[in-house]
Amino acid sequence: MDTSVAAIASWNFLEECPIPEDVTPLLVPEERAIAAYKTFRDSAVFTTKRLIMRDAQGLRGKKVEIYSLPYSAINMWSSENAGTLDMSAEIELWTRAGHIKINVGKHIDVRRLDLLIANAVLRSS
Repeated sequence: MDTSVAAIASWNFLEECPIPEDVTPLLVPEERAIAAYKTFRDSAVFTTKRLIMRDAQGLRGKKVEIYSLPYSAINMWSSENAGTLDMSAEIELWTRAGHIKINVGKHIDVRRLDLLIANAVLRSS
């Protein structure tokens, strides 16, 4: 399998954070938020059904674009822990929409994040 495909999206998770209250109106019945990660301008929220990426745009961040990735769209993923000289880890997702790369900050346990994805993807299939 050729894994050298360029990512259609590249996200940076800086640290785990409280689940933003304004994500609740986005959830469907029987969906609940599990974990959230701070990004440069906003957050990524893992729910029981999907990954929601919120991307604030513009100078004041009033325009918000929301990406919603259902776990059923994920075909494969990989995780790479930080090395001795390389302080960041990464997660890569191969989806029906394309390839997504997530850079994981040094304060995030990449193995916990990998388990979160595994539980979400494997339970949704």
